[in-house]
Order: sequence, then C-alpha cells, then structure tokens
Amino acid sequence: MTERLKTIYRSRIVPKLMAEFDYTNRLQVARIEKIVINRGLGDASQNTKMLDSCLQELALIAGQRGVITRSKKAIAGFKLREKTPVGVSVTLRGDRMYSFLDRLINLALPRVRDFQGISVKSFDGHGNYSLGVEEQLMFPDIDYDKINQIRGMDISIITTSKTNLESLALLKEFGLPFKTAS
Repeated sequence: MTERLKTIYRSRIVPKLMAEFDYTNRLQVARIEKIVINRGLGDASQNTKMLDSCLQELALIAGQRGVITRSKKAIAGFKLREKTPVGVSVTLRGDRMYSFLDRLINLALPRVRDFQGISVKSFDGHGNYSLGVEEQLMFPDIDYDKINQIRGMDISIITTSKTNLESLALLKEFGLPFKTAS
C-alpha cells in the first residue's frame, strides 16, 4: 500500500510544480529524498538506561530503529571520551519517510501549544529544511507516563531541489504549516 502523501505528490504536486517552474520533464521536479531525525543525549550519555529509552522513543516516533552516534575524539572540557555515545539518529526513506511526514504535519505539529507555524528561515541554501522540536510529547505515539525526561530533537528534510524557493514550494504543497509574513 502506498502512502497517502506519495500519491498526492505524484498526482497533484508534480504537475503543479512543473507548471510553476516551467519544467519540461517530471524528473526535474524536486522531491523529498530523506528525513533525518537526530537527538542529542547531553548528560544522559553516561547512563545506558537513558540511552535505551531514547532509542525506544525514537523507534516509536519514526517507525524504524535508530542508530547510536558516538564521539569522534575526546574533549576534556565536556568530560567526553572517544567513542562515547552522544546522540541517536534515524534516517527515513521511502514509505516510512512519507508516513512520518504525514504524522508530523497532521498530528504532531497541531498539538503544539500556541503554534504559529514553522519558520521560513530554516533552509540551508541548497533546498534542505531543518526544524527543531522541543519535546517528544507532541507525537501521539509517546505515552506521557513512560518517558523519563522531556527531550527535543532535530528533524531535517533533505530534498533534491537546488534552491530554497523550489524547496519551499514543494514543502508548502505537502502541507507544512509555514508562518505567514505579517
């Protein structure tokens, strides 16, 4: 079964962006390549129980098991040794990516208190978009009673577009709620 956003992309978004940017080929239209969810551990890097709970929460949110990221070198000022766990990340592609994006747009972001929209200024200049989430409770998959600590995460949406303008048009068509200029 194909994901809802994938069929919307193929049937509505591609023709609309082809007309908007005067493309001659469907393959010129920007698409979402992958979504990377990253969560830093901070002081929990010394505690293996917290590391396991972070992995489980990320697996619930993303629908895929995460990978532990480790430090490359020792930094004495941060009390950090080489190859110490410093974060957890997961890379989503294909149907899981579209499923996560659908849940992010329609379930998680509307649950944020006093939500005004996401910033238009978070593009990197190459068409990729990043947003930070302050707590994992905005996802309905997470049970409030089972979490040890409220932690945020970074979500990066990597697209094949060359410019921020193309990527903004693509993400707006998917339904990401950007702030309106006032």
